[in-house]
Amino acid sequence: MTDLKKKAAEASAAQSDGSGPEPLLKVSGLVKHFPITKGVLKRKVGAVQAVDGLSFDVRPGETLGVVGESGCGKSTMGRLVTRLLEPTGGTIEFQGKDITHLSAGRLRPMRRDIQMIFQDPYGSLNPRHTVGGIVGTPFRLQGVTPEGGVKREVQRLLELVGLNPEHYNRYPHEFSGGQRQRIGIARALALKPKLVVADEPVSALDVSIQAQVVNLLDDLQDELGLTYMIIAHDLSVIRHVSDRIAVMYLGKIVELADRTSLYEAPMHPYTKALMSAVPVPDPRRRGAKSDRILLRGDVPSPISPPTGCRFHTRCWKATQICKTTEPPLIQLKTGHQVACHHPENGEDQAPGDAPLVTDAITVTSAPAAEPAEADKADEPVAETATESPKAGEAEGAAEAEEAPKAEDTPKPDAESADAGDAAAGDAEGGSRE
Repeated sequence: MTDLKKKAAEASAAQSDGSGPEPLLKVSGLVKHFPITKGVLKRKVGAVQAVDGLSFDVRPGETLGVVGESGCGKSTMGRLVTRLLEPTGGTIEFQGKDITHLSAGRLRPMRRDIQMIFQDPYGSLNPRHTVGGIVGTPFRLQGVTPEGGVKREVQRLLELVGLNPEHYNRYPHEFSGGQRQRIGIARALALKPKLVVADEPVSALDVSIQAQVVNLLDDLQDELGLTYMIIAHDLSVIRHVSDRIAVMYLGKIVELADRTSLYEAPMHPYTKALMSAVPVPDPRRRGAKSDRILLRGDVPSPISPPTGCRFHTRCWKATQICKTTEPPLIQLKTGHQVACHHPENGEDQAPGDAPLVTDAITVTSAPAAEPAEADKADEPVAETATESPKAGEAEGAAEAEEAPKAEDTPKPDAESADAGDAAAGDAEGGSRE
């Protein structure tokens, strides 16, 4: 662990005790509803509750990972934090200053300290501008003249992210996806920001390129003292780069804990279901049954989310109180916050409640479909095939006795009966499989 990571861990521990320094970013009750209009007069008939009451903080020098299913509001939260979207409610404080409703003019100086890496490396770069113009735009907008000139600084940034300084005059279409993402990273780091929000920075890249970009972000954090908030779907990527992890579901944070606590002992049932879906790259486990939890149904619509706990329609531990009362995000362990009435590794907030009867909940221990298991599954088929010939022999003997009485009708001999019954046994065993 690097010195910066150690300082971030110490700050995290001190913050949990209430004696640590002020967080770099503090979000309280953040809300974003997108209105749904209808008719010529654009009458509001509803709202998409993309983000509904988020509260968290990001400490200097740490990396906060955000995970969740598609449509849970992760990207919207990132755009709210960087003030690319106007919040509907709540507050956003950066370095102790409220930036929730600052005007564009007053936001301009703050833009130096908060930058964003976008998800799509193809759509986030202007195809009509050269790489030098794209990376040098922040200097022009902020009126900053770096030492040695803009061109030399841009070439230094390109070299810093693993590109050739000679790429200064090239256009985005001349680069691959991974190289375009590196250009986006160089643009985000141009003004030496304090907080970088990375919205799925590696989801559009190949696996080999993903590892390079993740290692690049890690090296840049150590070199420049950056603070990250990384949004991603890949739980293995989040585990590699994050100090703390926030799990989102349908616009809310359901669990927030440090990396070790979350992966070793997840407390929210939704987090446990996510962890069970992570593949284990271990050849020795081929053929073994996995403890994967399969949730039936899709994420409810954010236009009309369920009452109470929003996960109760898919949770196997749901009770009546989960349907009526929304669980608060409280700290059940040191540095481990959970919003659940019946957490996995802790005492229930609402013990003794009646279970919720619903057909939409199912938990399945799914066997791994591997060749090794298929070989094991052939054993009961073989037993069925060996048992059936005994019955075939008895049938064949009885038919052989009746053969003189009906000479005109041919009867199968014992061997054909054995083969037919054995084939039937094989088919029966296959249907069982």
